[in-house]
Amino acid sequence: MMNDFKALEYKDGNLVFLDQTKLPLSEVYIETDDYEKIALAIEKLEVRGAPQIGVVAAYGIALAFKDGIENPKEHFFKVYNRLLNTRPTAVNLFWALNRMKIFFENNIDSNDLFNLLLNEAKAIHIDDIEKCDNIASNGLEIFDTPKTVLTHCNTGQLATGGGGTAFYVIKKAYEKSLIKFVYADETRPLLQGSRLTAFELEKAGIPFNIITDSTAAVLMSQEKIDLVITGADRIASNGDTANKIGTYNLAVLCNYHKIPFYIAAPSSTIDTSLNSGDQIQIEERSKDEIIKINGQLITKENYDVFSPAFDVTPHKLIKGIITEKAFHKPPFNFK
Repeated sequence: MMNDFKALEYKDGNLVFLDQTKLPLSEVYIETDDYEKIALAIEKLEVRGAPQIGVVAAYGIALAFKDGIENPKEHFFKVYNRLLNTRPTAVNLFWALNRMKIFFENNIDSNDLFNLLLNEAKAIHIDDIEKCDNIASNGLEIFDTPKTVLTHCNTGQLATGGGGTAFYVIKKAYEKSLIKFVYADETRPLLQGSRLTAFELEKAGIPFNIITDSTAAVLMSQEKIDLVITGADRIASNGDTANKIGTYNLAVLCNYHKIPFYIAAPSSTIDTSLNSGDQIQIEERSKDEIIKINGQLITKENYDVFSPAFDVTPHKLIKGIITEKAFHKPPFNFK
């Protein structure tokens, strides 16, 4: 096993996190107590992954009160709204910010708002660590014999406050000799698979190959994939699931090839206000993420681009949804 790493921690008055835009070629840590820098880090994907975004935003709220504030209520909602509008799809962001808002309103008259808010942010972080542990434990149910697994995007420490969701299931299964091999989709356009999941697989000592997103069908047709497991950014009440663009492709391929397709995510990702995936707001990203790699043009700048960050997988294509509470089987009803 290779050395582990810390993707995110609160240390010496600062939030410290790996700049994921630099991985895997450089391990650069950002240290800040500036909520605006935290908001920009979320927008620029220096930090990403639905659970991690929620944890980071909670710390952003707390750190905004590190220095004395004359009008706490006005300042809180200024910071709250700035963080709220960073990314629209990942429900964990709104869940964590709402928890911080309720806590603030219950303690608004305190003379020690910073430390109170900081402890609440730490509690959200600890809660995510515990959820990751339980997701990994519940996820072991999908293994009866050693499997070859395909995964998409990144769902490890780089996406959460703890060990991960789908990736942590894979890691814990590997530690129990239940993983033979992992195929990691590169995950265009931002290459979270080839940059981030590969980085975490290497750190964990798990044997793997990076593949292009369009290679999955070939592997399935050759019967080289036993199961597919991914994370989620938002899950509707009926089990429809929004995840990184390309996830729906995999679910359709799995359905055709009769391969089980699983989702692993904390229960905070389930949005019971939505009846189906049709109601999930899908973030659209800048065309630069398609036409450029590392700032270098790879096609003409004047070409128009359609670049949704996520797609929605219908619940009927999902074999099971693994949360920290249970291994949920169809039919899904999270109301």
